[in-house]
Amino acid sequence: MIRSPRPRKTVRIPDSLHRQLNMYALAAGAVGVGVLALAPPAETKIVYTPAHHVIGAGSTYQLIFRDTPEFTLSHGSGDNGRTYSFVELLPVRRGNGAVGNASYASALYRGSRIGGSRRFLSRTARLVWGYWSNGPWFGHWVNVKNRYLGLKFQINGHVHYGWARMSVSVTDGKGILALLTGFAYETIPGKAIIAGATKGPDDAEPATSLDTPTPEPATLGVLALGAPGLSIWRREESMSAALEGI
Repeated sequence: MIRSPRPRKTVRIPDSLHRQLNMYALAAGAVGVGVLALAPPAETKIVYTPAHHVIGAGSTYQLIFRDTPEFTLSHGSGDNGRTYSFVELLPVRRGNGAVGNASYASALYRGSRIGGSRRFLSRTARLVWGYWSNGPWFGHWVNVKNRYLGLKFQINGHVHYGWARMSVSVTDGKGILALLTGFAYETIPGKAIIAGATKGPDDAEPATSLDTPTPEPATLGVLALGAPGLSIWRREESMSAALEGI
């Protein structure tokens, strides 16, 4: 004898439970979108080059931000009746420049903003110069430590901003000692850079470590909904029991 199949029992989920499940799903979805928004992009925004290079008397050093030199740091000397020495920055190509005034490059502090609102010298900019024997010494870089050159140059016709960190000391009878300790540039055209920054704000690590275990969905709901979410979280076990009993 062939038995006819038993009709399936239709179980109706209580309206209150249905509403709670909907709120739970919305909360988890909202937090998921927030997590995606906070995820840092893979692309590097600032390219930083560490350095520890002494620019000695009679020497030069080229700042290569990409594939070609953009600036040359030069430590030279001359004689106008008295022997003098200097350190200066020379732009390699047209459109390049350094933050400064008159013919002197500014010695910016860490945290200074370098961008379009600054005045850039489009010609050779002196950091420091003076008479080798007993001075006087001129320029914004006389006996400074860890100051910054504010720089601009072009890549494929677009302006980019950067910085170079240096320390300079001058001593009568010994001349100038200049030390380059790093340089960086912003890869996004036209975007300002902060002196001393080695990574952009978009590349900064989130406040919560990426190694932190992923919260359970109920915890995500709490974060998104506040007090209503907390209520759902407290009733999670009873909800689970109700679902199992259906």
